[in-house]
Amino acid sequence: MPRLNAIRSELWPTLRLALPLVLAEVGWMSMGIVDTMMVGRLPNSAASMGAVSLGSSIFIVFGLFGGGMLLGLDTLVSQAFGAGRREDCHRSLINGIYLSLALTPSLAAPIWLLPHLLNSLGVSPDVLGLAIRYTKVLVIGLFPLLLYFAVRRCLQAMNMVKPVAFALVTANLINALGNWILIYGKWGVPAMGAVGSAWSTVIARAYMAAVLVGYLLWYDRRHRTELLNTPVEVDLPRIRRLIALGFPAAMQSTLESGVFAAITTLIAKLGAIPLASHQIALNTVSLTYMVPLGISSAAAVRVGQALGRKDPSGAGDAGGTAIFLGAAFMTCASIGLLVFPREIARLFTPDEAVIRSTIGLLAAGAAFQLFDGIQTVATGALRGVGDTRTPMLCHFIAYWVIGLPLGAWLCFRLGWGAIGLWAGLSLALILIGVVLWFVWRRAVGRLGATGPAYASANYIL
Repeated sequence: MPRLNAIRSELWPTLRLALPLVLAEVGWMSMGIVDTMMVGRLPNSAASMGAVSLGSSIFIVFGLFGGGMLLGLDTLVSQAFGAGRREDCHRSLINGIYLSLALTPSLAAPIWLLPHLLNSLGVSPDVLGLAIRYTKVLVIGLFPLLLYFAVRRCLQAMNMVKPVAFALVTANLINALGNWILIYGKWGVPAMGAVGSAWSTVIARAYMAAVLVGYLLWYDRRHRTELLNTPVEVDLPRIRRLIALGFPAAMQSTLESGVFAAITTLIAKLGAIPLASHQIALNTVSLTYMVPLGISSAAAVRVGQALGRKDPSGAGDAGGTAIFLGAAFMTCASIGLLVFPREIARLFTPDEAVIRSTIGLLAAGAAFQLFDGIQTVATGALRGVGDTRTPMLCHFIAYWVIGLPLGAWLCFRLGWGAIGLWAGLSLALILIGVVLWFVWRRAVGRLGATGPAYASANYIL
C-alpha cells in the first residue's frame, strides 16, 4: 500500500482529475445500460436484449482495439505537458487523428463477416438476425468514436477533463431521447426496435466527438495555444511511437473485450434467457468497472506528468494512491452486488426467469470486484511510465489460457451453464489483479533507482 503521507498529498489532486473522468466513464457505460433497459421493455425482451448484448460485445472488440491504439497519447502528451512542451502535445494529437483515419476502414471491414461467423457458432436464430443488423448500424459511428478517443486522451493529459464529462453526460440525454423515438416509434418515426437503439448510439457518439473538437478549437482561440499553427504534415516517427505504445494496449483491450464477447457468444448457445441474464450482469459489473477505469486514466496522467517533471518519487506516490482509491471503491461495489442482486436485476426486466438467472451471475461478479479495481488502475499507472506490454501479457495468459477454457469446461462439461463461464472470468481477474499489483511495486522500485530514464529507455523509445 502507498505511504500515508503520500495518500494525503496525492489524494486531492488525483480526485480532482479523476472525478470528471469517472463521471465520463460512467456516462459511457450508462448508454449501454439505458439501451438494455429500453429494449428490455419490448414485447420480445429476451431476444432483443440478447441481440444488443451480442452485437455490442462484438462491436466493442473492434472499437476498443482502435481506442487502445490511441492510448499512447496518454504517455506522450502527459509527459510533454509535464515538461512544458505544449506544441509537442498538439503534434501528438494531430498524428493521433491521422492514425484514427487509417484504422477506421480496417476495423470496419471484419464486421461484414459477422453473418458467417455467428451462423457457424450456432447462435439462437431469434437473436442472430437482429444482432447482425444492430452491429452493422454501430459501424457507421466508428470514426466519430475513434476521433472522440483521440481528442479526449489529449485533453485529459493536459488536465482538461471537465469537457470530457460534459460531452458524455449530455450525450446520454441525446441517446435516451433517440432511443425513445427510434425504438418505440415516436413523433411519426417508424418503430425500429433494437436497431433503433443502434442508430441512437451512432448519433450520440458523433455528438461526443463534435463537442470535444469544438471545445478544443474554442480553447485554442481564447488562450492562444497555437493549435491551428501546429504543422499538419504526417509525422511518421511520432506515429510509430504511438503504435509502439498503443498496440500492446490495444491488444490488452481486445483480449479483455474479446473474452467477454467470446463468453457472450458461448452463452448465446444456451438460449435467450441465459443471454439476457448475462447482459444484465455484464452491464452491472461494467458500470462498477467505470469508476476504476476513470481513476486509471487519472493515474496515467499523474504518473506521466510527474515523470515529465523528472519526479520519480511523485510518480510512485501518484500511482499508489490511485490504486488504493480504485481498490476501496470496488470493495464497496462487491458488497452492493451481494446485498442487492434481485433489486439490480429488476431494474432491467420484470421477467422473473431472467431475474433468478441473473442473481448467481452477480454473485460471481462480486468475487472479482476488488481485483478488477486493482488491475485496472495499475494498468493506467504502468501506462504512465510507458509499460503497455506487461498488462497485455497478463490479460492474454489469465483470460485466454486459464479463465476462458476453465469457464467453458465448467459450463458445458460439468453443466454449470452461464455461471461456469463467469467463474472462469472471476479467476482470471483475480490473477491479473495480484500480478499487476506486484508489477507496479517493482516498477516503483526501478523508478526510484534509475529515475525517469527507466520509462524512456525501456518503453517509449
